[in-house]
Amino acid sequence: MKCRKQAERRVVELPGGRHVPASGRARGDSPDVEHPTLAIEVKSRKRLPGWLEEALEQAETSAKDRQLPVAILHQDTRRYADCLVVLRLKDFVGYVNGGVE
Repeated sequence: MKCRKQAERRVVELPGGRHVPASGRARGDSPDVEHPTLAIEVKSRKRLPGWLEEALEQAETSAKDRQLPVAILHQDTRRYADCLVVLRLKDFVGYVNGGVE
C-alpha cells in the first residue's frame, strides 16, 4: 500500500496535477490525480510484464526525429477503437506541453 501512495504522489508532479486522497471518496467518484484536462488513475506494481516493456522499447528504438513512441495493446474480441495506448510519462508530458522531450 505504501508504494502505491508514494507512486501517486510522485506521478502527480509531472503532469501538473494534485493528489486526491482516497479517504472520503468511493471507487469511481474521482481519479487519483486532480488535473484540469486529464482523469489520471495511477497503478503501481513491483514489476510490469516484460512483453509490455519490450513493446515500448521497440517503439522507442524505431522512433525517428520527434516521433512519439507508443505501444498499442489490443485484446482479442475487443473493438480496435478500445485498444490501450502505452507510452512513458515523460514522453506524454513532453507531447502535451508542445512536443516530445
